[in-house]
Amino acid sequence: MSDLQLAKPRLNIERITQYSGTDLDDLCEATESAIVEGGGFGWLKPPPRQVLENYWKGVLLVPERRLVVGRLDGIIAGSAQLSRAPRNNEAQAFAGTLTSAFVAPWARRHGLGRGIVLEIERLAHELGLAVLNLDLRDTQRAAIRLYESLGYRRWGTHPVYARVDRRIVPGHYYYKLLDDESAAT
Repeated sequence: MSDLQLAKPRLNIERITQYSGTDLDDLCEATESAIVEGGGFGWLKPPPRQVLENYWKGVLLVPERRLVVGRLDGIIAGSAQLSRAPRNNEAQAFAGTLTSAFVAPWARRHGLGRGIVLEIERLAHELGLAVLNLDLRDTQRAAIRLYESLGYRRWGTHPVYARVDRRIVPGHYYYKLLDDESAAT
């Protein structure tokens, strides 16, 4: 075997506040790939490229959102967002939402999803958040296993959550306490 065949892929998880190089293109391609495989955080088929580019550019403009990406050998292959309540929502300021998480099919099974979620949790903790919430379709079995293995607790199921290929799909709601003491105060 050559050194290339033996080399493990290089993983990197990072917070993005601006795009550089091929980041935006990589992110769009990974998103399209995930959508085609059924994990496109709401999209059922890839939208036109300009729509995706505008979406990803917009993510960085929203003050209450943070973007975490996972790279495989330097190429963005997945991401997730941390969304906080707007400033006027004092009652829910202690909670964040982990949203829009995905890993492109070609980059799965390398630990990117786990790394991205753990980085979102670190970021949430740094921002003083005490709980993370998330929801996802019942069809996203690998994601369900990941979240449950990381201590997320399912608190409910919506039986009519989404329509995929003319079929109604249930959705599940999860939360994770990041700091038991601050959640209680």
